[in-house]
Amino acid sequence: MARVFLSLGSNLGDRAATLERALRELEACGEVRILRRSSLYATAPVDRTDQPQFYNLAVEVETSLAPETLLDRCQDVERRLGRVRAERWGPRTVDVDILLYDRQTVSTERLIVPHPELLRRRFVLEPLLEIAPEAVLPDGTPVAPHRARVADQSVRRLGPP
Repeated sequence: MARVFLSLGSNLGDRAATLERALRELEACGEVRILRRSSLYATAPVDRTDQPQFYNLAVEVETSLAPETLLDRCQDVERRLGRVRAERWGPRTVDVDILLYDRQTVSTERLIVPHPELLRRRFVLEPLLEIAPEAVLPDGTPVAPHRARVADQSVRRLGPP
């Protein structure tokens, strides 16, 4: 079983309910089990700022799925919850990203792990480090020191899960 960290975000509709449903859908296949989850965070959009505020969270999961199969599962959940990939960094009902997959590095046409934006996004780092302050990159480098290097991106913890 692989230990994997996922980041989930939503900025359309009932954001909190959509994230809860996404978590249930991820586990529904029986090959993904949520071990820990972060608080919910309200975050300002990054890159394209003319859109609603996001809700974000991170989860640690245990899975028997290979990295690209897990990606398929995440994208299937996104589609079932109404995600339409109309524009890069645009509004979305839900986004499910693979941040870390065990201590593996993955680089294919479809998937890069660690997630390429992991160390540059406070809305990813805050929830991840809440549940895994010991998180490390595949080369053993701790993730935590990178949080101080990321400018404040209006990330506000809303409360416990």
